[in-house]
Amino acid sequence: MFWPMLAIALGFCGIAVLGVLAIRVFVEVRRLARQVAESSERITRAAEGLERSALPLASTARETAAGRFPYRT
Repeated sequence: MFWPMLAIALGFCGIAVLGVLAIRVFVEVRRLARQVAESSERITRAAEGLERSALPLASTARETAAGRFPYRT
């Protein structure tokens, strides 16, 4: 009767360890997802800032290509 009870106890301990590890993985995945979302937002804001800062340069390049030189004296 000892060996079946030991097998059941060890099986329960194994399942408990797997449960704890699953919870830890779940928590880490949630933290990683938050970091990815934050990084994505920062990249989006940086891309928008780059577009805003490149707009004057693009309009100057368009005028130059069209033959108009806005900075001629």
